[in-house]
Parts: sequence; C-alpha cells; structure tokens
Amino acid sequence: MLKGRLRKGRRTKELVNHLRRGDIALISHEDLDLVAAESLARTGITLVLNDKKFISGRYPNLGPEHLLARNLKLYDSVPQELWGLPDGTQVTINEEHNVLFAGKDSFPLDNPLTVEAADLQLARTLDNLDRELEKFIDNTLEYARKEKQLILGLRDLPPLETSIWGRPVVVVVRGRDYKKDLGAIVSYIKEARPVLIGVDGGADALLEYDLKPDIILGDMDSVSDRALLGQCERVVHAYADGRVPGRERVEKLGVSHTIFPAPGTSEDVALLLAAGKGADLIVAVGTHSNMIDFLEKGRQGMGSTFLTRLKIGDKLVDARGLSKLYQGRLTLGWAAVLFAAASMPIVALLYASPGFRHLFYLLMYKLAGVMG
Repeated sequence: MLKGRLRKGRRTKELVNHLRRGDIALISHEDLDLVAAESLARTGITLVLNDKKFISGRYPNLGPEHLLARNLKLYDSVPQELWGLPDGTQVTINEEHNVLFAGKDSFPLDNPLTVEAADLQLARTLDNLDRELEKFIDNTLEYARKEKQLILGLRDLPPLETSIWGRPVVVVVRGRDYKKDLGAIVSYIKEARPVLIGVDGGADALLEYDLKPDIILGDMDSVSDRALLGQCERVVHAYADGRVPGRERVEKLGVSHTIFPAPGTSEDVALLLAAGKGADLIVAVGTHSNMIDFLEKGRQGMGSTFLTRLKIGDKLVDARGLSKLYQGRLTLGWAAVLFAAASMPIVALLYASPGFRHLFYLLMYKLAGVMG
C-alpha cells in the first residue's frame, strides 16, 4: 500500500519543480528520457504514473531503468480520468490489486513496470533503430535545406554587455551526463575564466558548482527563478515563427532581458551567439549531438544543429563524455612512488642540518653494532 499527494504535470521538466519527497507524480511522457528521470528521482518521490508508455519501442530510452534502479514504482497507460483529480489530492495505491483510490473514487491500473519487462522492451527497440535512423536522416536533410539560409545568413546579433571577443566560452546545456562532464572541466573554468553561458536549466547546473553564469539563454521554461534573478544577462530565444515563449516569464520576474530571434534550438542559438561575438574557443557541455538525444527531446531531426556545427567549425570542442575518458585509480605502487617523490625534498632539507646528520650517523653505528 502506497500513499501520497498526487502532483500533476504534462511537462515533466516543469513538474519536478513542484514535487516533494513522498509525492506521487502524474506525467504524460512517452519514452521517458534519462535527464527527466534523473530530475524525478532527485525529488524523492515514491511512484510515477504515466498516461503514456514509458517505453514505446521506438528507440532505447534509459529513463525507466534509472527510476527502477532506485526502487520507484512505475505505472504506465494509466486512466485519463486521473487528470480530473485536483492537484494535491491524497491518493492510495493498492499494489495487490493495482487500484488507485482517491476518496470514494477508484481507478484500475495495469501491472507496474518491472526491471525484467523494461529490459525486454528495450531489447526489442534495437530492431527498430535502423527504421528510426532512416526517418531521422531524411528529416535532418529536409530541414537543413530549409534552414540553411537562415543560419548561414544570421548577422543581426543582440548587443551584449558581456565581452566575448577573443575569450573562451563554455556553453552548458542540461543534456545526458551534463553534471559529470561539467565537473570534469571545473578546474579549466577556474583557471581560464571563460564566459559562461547557461542554456535554460544549464544555468542551474553552473550554480550547483558555485559557478555564476554570465549569460542565460533560452525560452526560460526550465531555469529556476534563483538563476534568473542573479547578476547575469538574459537572452530570450525568439523562434522563426515569431513566438517568444520566454518573454512572459522574465517580464513577470521584472528582470532586464534581450530578445534574440533565430532558427534552431536554444543550444544552437547559444553556440551561434558565442561564435558570432568572436569567441576564440567554444566548449560545449551537455549538448545534444546524436539521434537518441534528439528523439528524447521530441525532435525528429537535427537540421539546425548540423548546420550550426558546420558553421562554427574547429572553434567548437565538445566536452561530452570527458568524465568517462579517464577514471584511473591510485594503486599502492603509484602511491609509494608519489610518497617517495614528495619525501625527497624533506629528506634533503633534514640532511642539510648538522644535528640531523649526527643523529643519522649515531643510528647507523647503532644498527651496525646490532647487526654484528
């Protein structure tokens, strides 16, 4: 029997900001991605109800296995009627009969997703990858043709108070393993002091490492108020069709901002802005760069990203996977070598002391006497 307060949200990345330990989350998220799953797990919830399939079979998404490994209960294809319950309703899940009770109302549930079932479903997705890849390539080429003039001809960049010309820039996006990869370059950031651009939730990732973003860019849907209210520049991404979804948020907070109309994703726009403003090096952390990344974001192709990376060229360094590149451990032999190397200067200084030399000689004579 599980009890908790029902919290609802059709956009998972917005719902996580309202979840508390012990809550039961109701989401509408087909093929739950790893980043969203990590966000859900960090809230301390006990159970996730999904009106869609956690694993549809289109591609291998790793979100459900991440939650199952942390002992969260997962029910998918739940009744749509659950959305009619008021947010915050106290509910009870009868695990024996798979029924959700909310006061006098009851809702039947399918069997919860198990680790074994998730493994089997993910194994079956591998047979579908080639078909998805073919569709993904066609979509990418189609949109690359449509958007090439927009991106190649992008000249009107917004004015910035932050000077970028001739400096390195680190662009942080909340993609897979973004925290580990950001942690791997913290020393570089503290030494090189690059311009830090947080793309939406990437700004909060910087704050978690006690790094202050110089610029926050995006549609402002997954960045915290704390980050937006900090001392930084805010660039709101306006889409090619004229929509500016982030403007209402920043205006409500009463913070200064600049509107930047540009095609592509917000991370594409951040990279183009850094390159256009004269960065001598752009380090990308957590950016999306392969088919699975984009399918998890609900995008069917990567036309704008493909063009953006072509335009920037060798200025761009992708830090993705850097945290996995070397994970060596200090062996006992290496520890002995390091200890000996560190001890040599100390021994040399002590030997230079007359008192220490006399003590050393006395010990040697004593040892020789003992040895005969």
